[in-house]
Amino acid sequence: MMRLALLSDIHGNCVALDAVLGQLATQNVTQLICLGDVASTGPQPREVIRRLQEIDCPSVMGNMDTWLLQPELKEQPDQRRQYWQDIDHWCAEQLTSADQAYLRSFRPTIDYRFPDGKNLLCYHGSPRSYSERLLSTTSEEELERVFAGTQGDLMAGGHTHIQLFRRFKERIVLNLGSVGLAMDRVSPVNEIRQSAFAEYAIIDSNGASLQVELHRVAFDLQAFIHVMHDSGMPHAAWWASCWKEM
Repeated sequence: MMRLALLSDIHGNCVALDAVLGQLATQNVTQLICLGDVASTGPQPREVIRRLQEIDCPSVMGNMDTWLLQPELKEQPDQRRQYWQDIDHWCAEQLTSADQAYLRSFRPTIDYRFPDGKNLLCYHGSPRSYSERLLSTTSEEELERVFAGTQGDLMAGGHTHIQLFRRFKERIVLNLGSVGLAMDRVSPVNEIRQSAFAEYAIIDSNGASLQVELHRVAFDLQAFIHVMHDSGMPHAAWWASCWKEM
């Protein structure tokens, strides 16, 4: 039996990543794949990169991975978005040339074949764009266009920070949620509070059956807030106030 773990949207939160890796250590997982957005928006961009390198975890390219390599500073429409941009810019400034080279090694998609022949296609937003959002409300007609020309029994992405399990024709469409910035629901940006849980998925494929599990694990919010304040990141007190216990 092949047990594959999928992670996404770690966003510079190594406290959450370590909580996930601690659970995976008991799950007999044989392979990990990350679906992008690893180092932005959190106090531990370099720590996350080092951890992914230590476990030899391949990754697809996320929209914020690209942004960190070439920050585009823009006037933002509200304070929350401005603070996020300031934090992301700080994250970009922390990266060494080796860290940047690691991010550049990320691929647009990863095709993975299970030993029993089933195929998994991994991407960040969608196969055609790392910024595209696939939701439970995305129409069948739009999914037809999104997945045109692709192959895979399972289609797995991130980007929305909201877990999803959906059938589309003969395929399973999966969103893992987010390791480092999980959200309970889609809501106006100024009403979102981040929850102190980390999300991931495990896929079992043994020929006779295919099993997909969406997981959620709590992480130590107070430890994460302590890291924020010690990191030197801008707006640490504000960002800490945006989180709630699970």
